[in-house]
Amino acid sequence: MNYVEVTIHIRNSELQEILIAELAEAGYYGFAEEEELFKAYINEPDFEEGLLKSILGNNQIVYKLNTIEEQNWNQLWESNFEPITVDDFVGVRASFHQPIENVQHEIIITPKMSFGTGHHATTWMMMKDMQSLDFSGKTVFDFGTGTGILAILAEKLGAAEVLAIDYDDWCIENATENLETNDCRNITLMKGDTANVMQQFDIILANINRHIIEDNFHWLAQNLNPGGTLFLSGLLLEDEPAIVKLATTSGLKHIHTLNRSGWIAIRCTN
Repeated sequence: MNYVEVTIHIRNSELQEILIAELAEAGYYGFAEEEELFKAYINEPDFEEGLLKSILGNNQIVYKLNTIEEQNWNQLWESNFEPITVDDFVGVRASFHQPIENVQHEIIITPKMSFGTGHHATTWMMMKDMQSLDFSGKTVFDFGTGTGILAILAEKLGAAEVLAIDYDDWCIENATENLETNDCRNITLMKGDTANVMQQFDIILANINRHIIEDNFHWLAQNLNPGGTLFLSGLLLEDEPAIVKLATTSGLKHIHTLNRSGWIAIRCTN
């Protein structure tokens, strides 16, 4: 399968983050942010230029399209993918990088098209917030696992059982490879598009987007064990009031909100 690369030239960082969120909801999987531009990637059969123009709106934004063959995808990501760290807590790198020193945990992610390499603010904040919670012996649900990065981190933090689901075949394939690379033993990977999994968990991770979180919030809240913790991200700063209200009306307590580059991560408990 080929992919469409959309290069969007934009100087307004706040508008850039908004567009990335909207493109993610429209099915774009990968994003590479550079100075005054970013690149978004989508499966060629799913690309609709009319929808792209609708998202970009009347902002007079210049964009360029490029078709990438599947066999060139790894080469593209390898040329753009750099290791990242979250303080001295966790480092994320590709297999072709040198090991990251002076971190408690290291995760190796094959830089394919699946969303979640740790570079985006939402993934970075989720990992940052996970640092302060005890995962030892806990059951964990990673809803919208993408590359599997958060599920992998949960196991490294001592989780006894992790259920990771995603609706996209590419994500399932990529996450499977990443679980094997990181020698994960306690993660069950499953294809699905709903949080209605009929199980209870001590910790739930949902780094997706506002629309999917809102559609599945009933199940996310219902699946949380008493005293459990719910981590939410894939959200913009302006989403906070609506999500916090949804949490409180569902019987959850808002603990705190992290903010990074206009994106937020919310922690709740019941």
